[in-house]
Amino acid sequence: MTGTVSGKDSPLIMDNVHTVTGKRIILGVSGGIAAYKAAVLLRRLTEAGNRVTVIPTDAALRMVGKATWEALSGNSVSADVFDGADRVNHVRLGQEADLCLVVPATADTIAKMAHGIADNLLLTTLLSVSCPVAVAPAMHTQMWNNPATRHNIDLLRGRGTVILGPVSGRLTGRDSGPGRMMEPEEIIRRISALPDGKIHGADLRGKTVLISGGGTREPIDPVRFIGNRSSGRMAAELARSAALRGGKTILVSANTEAEILRSLPGSVRNVPVQTAAELAREMQKYAACADIVIMAAAVCDYRTQCAGDAKIKRGKDPITLTLVPNPDILLDLAENRRREKQLVVGFAAETGSAGKDFLQLGREKARRKKADFLAVNLVGEEQGFGPVKTELFLLDREGREKTRFSGEKSTVARDMMEFLAENLYPAENRP
Repeated sequence: MTGTVSGKDSPLIMDNVHTVTGKRIILGVSGGIAAYKAAVLLRRLTEAGNRVTVIPTDAALRMVGKATWEALSGNSVSADVFDGADRVNHVRLGQEADLCLVVPATADTIAKMAHGIADNLLLTTLLSVSCPVAVAPAMHTQMWNNPATRHNIDLLRGRGTVILGPVSGRLTGRDSGPGRMMEPEEIIRRISALPDGKIHGADLRGKTVLISGGGTREPIDPVRFIGNRSSGRMAAELARSAALRGGKTILVSANTEAEILRSLPGSVRNVPVQTAAELAREMQKYAACADIVIMAAAVCDYRTQCAGDAKIKRGKDPITLTLVPNPDILLDLAENRRREKQLVVGFAAETGSAGKDFLQLGREKARRKKADFLAVNLVGEEQGFGPVKTELFLLDREGREKTRFSGEKSTVARDMMEFLAENLYPAENRP
């Protein structure tokens, strides 16, 4: 399997052990205690046949010495912007690189990257690169959770920088928590899976992507509701991927977990809703300007005919709730498109039923809903919902399988958005 990290001729080669090979890589190292892990990453990259130029900060050289970086990379190492001034090294390196990694990325380096500060060779080079950039944050949990750091991460994500971690685990001293740098092997696995650079830019620039997510709640009384298990995580990952590709992204989120929403790039517009009726209204409004409409929300099929004004009190006798159907939002968006050349995509979470498996039910639904594509997945108490791996079968409007995606939801969302960006064609050419 092959792809490209940038627009250059040199391919990104992936094999069963997730190897990147034959690339020109800038490895920026900032001054965290995790700098020793960057030395392990460097060895893995050079052993795989990559040409790696290490650019440490002055603080990084206090953690791991210059001789180590030179020995492992086979190249001379400098942290001084005035070295090689006649060759304008920071610009030359930025122009030649296929990939730029900052490992580890401290809070200080992340802040400077976010705000375009260039007070050392690494930061000056980063302003010159046109290739994909990925950073692996490493810092104490309190620093990672600080609103300033999270804002800076959002700024970088919004510009297409790939954020690798951090993960939870043992930190410096006796502390544990989020902020530990991702392990070198996992970093290599992640960068091996990067597509051909489209994650960083332009294939959705000038396009508007409208996504619904989460699960609607239909009130029974002021404290109870009919709901479902959807967390909104899949829609959030789709929104993130669309934003990283340069799309103007609107997420209509139904009761989505706050932590998930906080992780979104700052460029994503979030429109919170509660009920199916509210979701339908907002989707209809924003669909008028959308090039891609994705209905990923889990919409309750029914609502109570009349919700109580006061809490229903417990009694000895059974009670009966009269349920009425909610509007079919996906069918409406597909049948009554709000603009020309609009791609409409639905989601179908199925469990299967007597005599029919989930995919057969999905095929029947694809023909009914009239969307251009329907993403079908198997769900249950431990499948589909929340932070679990997933598998999506993408069907066309006739129920034919076009492709499938599997893995972590972030990976599935990235691959699905790449497919949709490549298939954003005029209405008359739709399958």
